[in-house]
Amino acid sequence: MPYHKNKRQAFEAAQQAYTQLQEAFLHLHEEDADYGHHHKMAEQELDEAIQVIRKAQVTASEHQKKQLDMYSREVERYKQQLME
Repeated sequence: MPYHKNKRQAFEAAQQAYTQLQEAFLHLHEEDADYGHHHKMAEQELDEAIQVIRKAQVTASEHQKKQLDMYSREVERYKQQLME
């Protein structure tokens, strides 16, 4: 049972990290006076999401892996946006 609990917790942490990354990007507007601060926060959320998703992929079920792969692809898109 602990293995399944850890698997679920890892997946939920990845979901949460992805959601937080999305929220950070909602506040990212170049014309905003706090753009630098929001950009830095988005970078931090991006780094965390990458780490948490990778960690969750180790123990994920097949269904979870498909969702985590989608998160990974989306995270890469966010990463490209930050680098522009």
